[in-house]
Amino acid sequence: MNRYITTTLPYVNADPHIGHALEFIHADTLARAWRAQDDEVFFTMGTDEHGQKIYEAAQKAGKDVHTYVDHFSGEMERLHDALALSNNAFIRTTEPRHYAAAQEMWRRCDAAGDIYKKTYTGLYCVGCESFKTEKELSEKDPKGIEQQHCLIHPHLQLEEITEENYFFALSRYQDALLAYLKNPSCIIPEWRRNEAIQFVEQGLEDISISRDKARLSWGIPVPGDESQVMYVWFDALTNYISTLGWPEDTAGNFEKFWQQGSTLQLAGKDQVRFQSILWQAMLLSAGIKNTDTVFYHGFINSGGQKMSKSLGNVISPYELVAKYGTDATRYLLLRHVHPVDDSDLTWERLDEWYTANLVNGLGNLVARVLKLSETHLQEQPIELPKNLDTSSAQQAGSEIAAALEQFEFMKAMDAIWKKIQETDERITRDEPFKVIKEDAERGREMIFGLVQEVAEIAQDLAPFMPHTSETVLDAVRANKKPENLFPRLAE
Repeated sequence: MNRYITTTLPYVNADPHIGHALEFIHADTLARAWRAQDDEVFFTMGTDEHGQKIYEAAQKAGKDVHTYVDHFSGEMERLHDALALSNNAFIRTTEPRHYAAAQEMWRRCDAAGDIYKKTYTGLYCVGCESFKTEKELSEKDPKGIEQQHCLIHPHLQLEEITEENYFFALSRYQDALLAYLKNPSCIIPEWRRNEAIQFVEQGLEDISISRDKARLSWGIPVPGDESQVMYVWFDALTNYISTLGWPEDTAGNFEKFWQQGSTLQLAGKDQVRFQSILWQAMLLSAGIKNTDTVFYHGFINSGGQKMSKSLGNVISPYELVAKYGTDATRYLLLRHVHPVDDSDLTWERLDEWYTANLVNGLGNLVARVLKLSETHLQEQPIELPKNLDTSSAQQAGSEIAAALEQFEFMKAMDAIWKKIQETDERITRDEPFKVIKEDAERGREMIFGLVQEVAEIAQDLAPFMPHTSETVLDAVRANKKPENLFPRLAE
């Protein structure tokens, strides 16, 4: 099967945060698992680099906007190595190929009769980079409408703006979107799909998709009208196909992975209206196949509060990697952050999970078994088949694959750690280190069986913790206990 998977494009007005890392690791785990089952995978990431927020942030920092976005895009791209990501592509919305694609998307929607120009007065949220409707605002303050705030960015003052913009006829696609949203697999989890359906059923309003260049010059020019630049969302959403080489498609990737393949987008829970409504309407207008599935993950809080620099509770993915290592960071986010609900992380909890489940769990098991093997199986080379076919491996693999198909990353990891616990308990119960002294042949059989189980665990870990998996399998083949997989934390 040809599979396409993409993360959303982080907005490059700040350093990467732990939520970015979560989404990237989710996508990478799926991509690795699919490749292991011989699917052909196109895994893409990138950065969203236009819009008012970025332009204002660059001005505030006293930097040229191009220099500003180059820096933060580089910080995002560095996560490729820091988190052991296996993406095939990285798209920036400031690239010429994306400019061409975004302008072609505009032309196709315009040709379909879905773009028109009008003068509009409305309340504008810089945080969302969009005009807000009444249902997207807080209740009116007794002092007047100027006290209203965006529900997503209540700390920002709304601006009342009057200007002539182009609009996309989103309202024309209400019935078509409801038909698309009837498919249970188009949005996961189910309650996010219901959220999208309810939003559409309430009635869709046409959306402003351009900004006056005199007010905001940092954007892609509207085809045929140099006085306007594209609304950042209309521009950025097109990345999902510009990264495949659309519209020229000289390498055939768009046809292969989007039109003929199975497409998956990953996004945060606040993205439903953009990813599953606006973007899908744009695709309908342009005559392009809709996304097969969008998976929405929850947010990560810390100490019961939303992470923010002012509170000092922000956890950086680079800090996680510096303290725990790449694979341990992947483990912590995959097993201890709920896939769809909000989760709470603190450094204290992270330390506990790292020590209990990696240092004293997986790391200790591998050390115990391979030390026994190195000591007692010197005359019995450890040659394990590439595809272990014991019934226990098949059962665990099936459970893990089934969990991943439902985006249940915690459940998949729990299945592996259950096996780690059971193997560790078997050592304590059967005491092969004692049996080998009394019955050498039976003792060696027991140890060899344990080595097989460790190898199976390592194989299961491959999509989740690729470096650890490879290290353990290499140690098994060499019949030598590896260096500590997970060093103990300094007191």
